[in-house]
Amino acid sequence: MTGRLIALEGGEAVGKSTQARLLAARLDALLTFEPGDTGLGGQIRSLVLTATGRPLSHRAEALLMAADRAQHVAEVIRPALDAGTHVVTDRFIGSSLAYQGFGRGLGAQEVLAVSLFATGGLDCDLAVLLDAGEGAPWPHQASPGDRIEAEAAEFHRRVRDGYRALAAQNPGQWAVVDGSGSVGEVAEAVYAAVRERLDV
Repeated sequence: MTGRLIALEGGEAVGKSTQARLLAARLDALLTFEPGDTGLGGQIRSLVLTATGRPLSHRAEALLMAADRAQHVAEVIRPALDAGTHVVTDRFIGSSLAYQGFGRGLGAQEVLAVSLFATGGLDCDLAVLLDAGEGAPWPHQASPGDRIEAEAAEFHRRVRDGYRALAAQNPGQWAVVDGSGSVGEVAEAVYAAVRERLDV
């Protein structure tokens, strides 16, 4: 039996990492993340997220994220799924579609084609979008932690709107969960959405 792949998606500071960890523990699944959960991925993460002052073209950013994903699938995700283990990942293809497709304006279909090439056609069985609502579309912190977080508010609005558009366009693959509740409340909603959609 092949394992199922579940991705936690959403903008900055919505609690994806916490909810991915809680869901993986509840499902006895492998917990992983993007970008950076391989040796090569760690180097790519540094290239993409470190604010060095050197410009990184939008297409280069998209291709670097795809390269991270290719290695991630080959080294971590595919072996686990083939062994029958469920996988919960903090970000997957949906992040590239929202951030590079919508946020950077490269086009969701173009970015999807690159991402599916990178994964050999593998996509998640379910993407759970944590939506914190209109009140928190981008991180609220004085010193953003990386180059993406430091983008202008309008960029983060495009990302948020892109996520919502993706979920609306493909309700069979996406579940939207209100991320504004307590950690426990959101965790229960995430688990309920997963159990409703997948046999896990």
